Amino acid sequence: MTRARLKLNTAQIRARQRAGAVRGLHKAVNHLLERSTAVAPIEESTLINSAVTSVDDSALRAAVSYDTVYAVRQHEELTWRHDPGRQAKYLEQPLNDEAGTMWELIAAQIRRALR
Repeated sequence: MTRARLKLNTAQIRARQRAGAVRGLHKAVNHLLERSTAVAPIEESTLINSAVTSVDDSALRAAVSYDTVYAVRQHEELTWRHDPGRQAKYLEQPLNDEAGTMWELIAAQIRRALR
């Protein structure tokens, strides 16, 4: 009978997994930014130009934010009229619609890191 020994370096596996998760998180949040700015209300592009992503690599957290004084009101006010293809809930709706794709982007980077 042949015996085999397996030495598993779990610290290296965890480090690669985390690195992949960080890369995937960056890809996912940029995907959300792209989808969100495609439907955000536009008049002078101020709102869209204020959009940024932020990623906390150590906590594995990310955000898309719009930095204008009216961004929250513009997002929440359902009675305001917008140009065709533009809407209120310009961040919430793409987040809900694209959640699966964002998880897949993260998972793909983790798989790639573990190869």
